[in-house]
Amino acid sequence: MESPAQMQQQIAGNGGMPERRVLVFPAGTEIGLEIFAALKGCRNTSLFAAGEDIPNHARLLYSEYHVLPHVTHPSFPSEIAGLCRRLEIDYVFPAHDDALTALSKMRASLGAKVIAPSADTCETTRSKRATYQRLEAFIQTPRVFDPRSIDTFPVFIKPDRGQGSLNAFRADDEEQLAHALRTAHDPLVCEYLPGEEYTVDCFSSLRQGLLFCHARRRDRVRNGISNCTVTVDLPGIESMARAIATQLEMRGAWFFQVKRSASGALTLLEVAPRVAGAMAAHRVQGINFPLLSLMEQDGLNLQIQQNQGSVELDRSLRNRYRHDIEFDALYIDLDDTLILNGEVHLEALKLIFQCINAKKPVTLLTRHALDIEKTLQQHRLHGLFDRVVHITDGSTKSAHIQPDGHPIFVDDSFSERQEVRKTLGIPTFDLSMIELLTEQGFAPRPHRPSQEESHHG
Repeated sequence: MESPAQMQQQIAGNGGMPERRVLVFPAGTEIGLEIFAALKGCRNTSLFAAGEDIPNHARLLYSEYHVLPHVTHPSFPSEIAGLCRRLEIDYVFPAHDDALTALSKMRASLGAKVIAPSADTCETTRSKRATYQRLEAFIQTPRVFDPRSIDTFPVFIKPDRGQGSLNAFRADDEEQLAHALRTAHDPLVCEYLPGEEYTVDCFSSLRQGLLFCHARRRDRVRNGISNCTVTVDLPGIESMARAIATQLEMRGAWFFQVKRSASGALTLLEVAPRVAGAMAAHRVQGINFPLLSLMEQDGLNLQIQQNQGSVELDRSLRNRYRHDIEFDALYIDLDDTLILNGEVHLEALKLIFQCINAKKPVTLLTRHALDIEKTLQQHRLHGLFDRVVHITDGSTKSAHIQPDGHPIFVDDSFSERQEVRKTLGIPTFDLSMIELLTEQGFAPRPHRPSQEESHHG
């Protein structure tokens, strides 16, 4: 296998490629959000969201969010099949372990390609016990104990079919062990692994075998999600990846997690035949796992390239908003607004280009003390505006705002905003407020589908 630095991803000749219509389900998970981030800018690719009728971030990302029941609901198979037919879906991207298992068994009825390996592989990897049994002859797996005959502590207890780190415990004595066994469903009691933990992101092709594997150190983990992860070279993982890929017949994006034992040996924690949310750390180096997975399903020959160097990904909550402000024209100030501390303010520029894309006129409204044309050229802003109003007579800014329609006004000055608001009654913003406009959700507010909508998925 080539080193990551030598590998190249080629997406050639897609000028005539037909549209890919991709349904992500459930779209609001961390997995679904990473699939969206990876595919949103890909040409000839249309993304559709589906999930339960609950609040989630996908409802603010997609222009359409389609309500489906939980995968265990009796009507789920018919409803998702109906939705795929109605939207003419080409690919279904599972974004949760239970969805992966369910959808891998429904390929024949969906009329769309499911981005997953075989149902047997999905079922095996959903169970840690079954995964260890399948792989223990080929790679190092943790010792599993009979909970009735443990005489050495600490041990680690986790559900066989767990999600993240929910109900996973370290037990240092019999009392803690008893509590953990009562708490975890179908518990698995394993040796405690005290060393560093890694996720190994992988990609396999049915035709070409293992094409990529590279590790990430998990520096900060919350609820099983890597909030801080760093890409690292980790000797020994390629042989583990090849063994797993061969024994489980992997295809597309997948990953496995390992941790060092007390002796320092890399020991398997789990395998998942799907995208991971923190695969973004490798995506920004050139490995677009969701896109490659679509192409692998089409049987294309693939090459992969990774930019050299280490990447640290640190994740935090991000704000995205729905609001009731409708506007059809933007008026924006220059000094200390569009240009702040001698530099173009990127969020303000983002707002301007959002308006340009939406065919909303943009007017620069400024009291700039210098040559306005020279300043705009200096900052590469010349020709950006529909109108430039340079106020030199001391008149109010409200006098230069056309009140017809629904304009908004952006200015750093409280007194300027106050005057415009009092005179015209329009929404006004400073730089700390425009996040409401630049991080706007696209889907309408959630509503429950009608009986007819429910019937047709």
